[in-house]
Order: sequence, then structure tokens, then C-alpha cells
Amino acid sequence: MAHEHAALQHHFDDMDQQLEASTLGMWAFLITEVLFFGGLFAGYLIYRTKFPEAFDLGSHELDIKFGAINTAVLIGSSLTMVLAVYFAQLGQRMKIVFFLFATLVLGGTFLGIKAVEYSHKIHDGLLPGPGFTFDSPIADQVRIFFSFYFAMTGLHAFHMIIGAGLLSWLMYNAWQGKYDSSYNTPVELVGLYWHFVDIVWIFLFPLLYLIGRN
Repeated sequence: MAHEHAALQHHFDDMDQQLEASTLGMWAFLITEVLFFGGLFAGYLIYRTKFPEAFDLGSHELDIKFGAINTAVLIGSSLTMVLAVYFAQLGQRMKIVFFLFATLVLGGTFLGIKAVEYSHKIHDGLLPGPGFTFDSPIADQVRIFFSFYFAMTGLHAFHMIIGAGLLSWLMYNAWQGKYDSSYNTPVELVGLYWHFVDIVWIFLFPLLYLIGRN
């Protein structure tokens, strides 16, 4: 009987079966996430269709520079995550750690920029709630826009925070030499998760920041 890999769980026959099952499980999880975010996107599109003028006014209150910079940051983080997975498949420990760290730094940059943006909106009285202030006859409809803005970007940021925790865990394990060419499944699965979170932002950016700018 061939020597079993230390990372092989007892309920799998071999490493290939474990990888296939793990990947299938991650894709199933991501499908539920698509449904989760899909409900928010559907609600957003319904209300934007119903209150186009108010949503255009709300969109103009967002800083497009912050949104564009964060889009570039996340695209860069997808690249570094791909490289982390690539070097994990090659078993090059230090490069795995380096590119995971680079991804973590870019993710932290995104969250930092988003925190600054949130602080500006809260200072301007645009946080939905008793303190919401907007000088317009349709202020109540604009508040709906910002309810979606904070809900959608806040949920996305929460997923980013979870991703940052996973990246930190991967970095620790990679530093310990737990990933090599024969076992790098966690890196690949977290990579799928990270790319999903990035793709969600690619949809959020035009919907919230760009549509209605003209």
C-alpha cells in the first residue's frame, strides 16, 4: 500500500479524491453566496428602476476616485492570489508566503480606503437612520439608495475581513511548510473565495458609482 499523505483525511481514498470533494464543496458554498448577494442586487435594481432620479443623486455623492482606486487594488490582489496558488502548486514556500502577504496588504488597503469613505459619508449625514440628512424633496428615496450602498458594500467588506483572516491562516501554515506540490488544497480554495469577493466588487462599482453619472 502506498504511503498516505499526512494531510489525507480518513474518509477519502486518496489525495485526488480529497481535492475534488473539497473543490466541489467550495463551489457549492460560492453558489449559496451568489444567491445571497443576488437578492441584494435584485432589490437594488428594482428600487433603482422605481426611483432613478434619487439613485442618480445618491450616486453623485460617492467619490468615484475612491471606488476606482479600490477596483484597481482588488484586481491587483487577484493577481497576487493567483501567483500564491501557482507557487503553492510548485511547493515554493517563501514565494507562497510573499504573495499571500501581498494579497493581504492589498486587501487591507481596500478596507482602509473603504473606512475613510464610510467616515466621510457618516460625517456628511448620509448614514441611513435618524441622523440622515439630504437636502432634496426626495430625500427619503435617496436614503433607500444609501441603505443599499451601506448594506452591499458593508457585506462585501465583511467578506473581505473573513478573507484576510483566511490569508493570515494560510501564511502561517505556508511558513510552517505545510503546503507543497502534493498538497496545496487550502490555498486553491481560499483563492476561489478571494476571486469571488473581487468579482462581487466588480459588479458593485459600476452599479453604485458609475450608473447615472451622465
